[in-house]
This record gives sequence, C-alpha cells and structure tokens, in this order.
Amino acid sequence: MACDNIIEETIRLVNEGVTVTLPVTGWSMLPFIVGERDCVVLQKPAQTKVGDVVLAWVDDCKYVVHRVVRIDGEDLFLMGDGNLIAIEHCSAADVKALATHVVDSSAKRHYLYGRWRRLAVKLWYWLLPIRKYLLAIYKRL
Repeated sequence: MACDNIIEETIRLVNEGVTVTLPVTGWSMLPFIVGERDCVVLQKPAQTKVGDVVLAWVDDCKYVVHRVVRIDGEDLFLMGDGNLIAIEHCSAADVKALATHVVDSSAKRHYLYGRWRRLAVKLWYWLLPIRKYLLAIYKRL
C-alpha cells in the first residue's frame, strides 16, 4: 500500500535525523490538527513525555499521530484529541517520531508545545465528558 510506503520512508528519514513534514488524514486530532488540511512536522523522538504528539505503531496494527496521555514504564497510552473514548497502546520502542509543529492550510507553522497550546490541550482533556458536543459544534462551523 502506498500510504505504508510513505510512512516507512518517513520513519527511515526521521531515524537519519531528517525533519519530515507529513500531511495527516482523519479527524482524530481535532481541534488542534485538522485532517486533510494540516501537516505535522516530525523529528526523531527523544524521551517521550505525557502530552507529546507522536507517530507510533499502535495495537500491533496501524500507525497513528496521537497524543500520549499516560506512561506506565515502557507502556504508552495514546488518544487522539478528537477521540471520545478510544485509547491505543504501544511500547516506547513503537514511537517512531515526535510531532513538533502543525502546518496549517496557509503554510503557517504552529509549535505544538508552547505555553498557550499546552494550556489549551489540558483544558480540552478536562472537557472530555462534553467533548462530543463541542466537536459537533466545531464540525458544523
């Protein structure tokens, strides 16, 4: 499959120290990353932390770009910002890249770990019980 080849090549380049910009699909990272519109800037991961957005091989079946929500030793738990209940699992070795920036449709780069963005992410996580309604409103806008 062509998509798998692109991701494998992305991982190869990231492992060589190259920063790669990759378009994203899907709605699982709304509202912070919009599929079919935004791209993520990926680099070689260092020590993965809670809150990091990573490209990872999860549940032994697929690659995702999702946020780390919990770490238990070598086990990581990931969840898309736009997901309501789905949590994926992987090991630390399955993290292939760290997303550092999102590039929007006007080619503007936004750092994923600035103070305001981290605050917005924390607030969004706390709003999980009503996220379904907020996402419905967001998608209609």
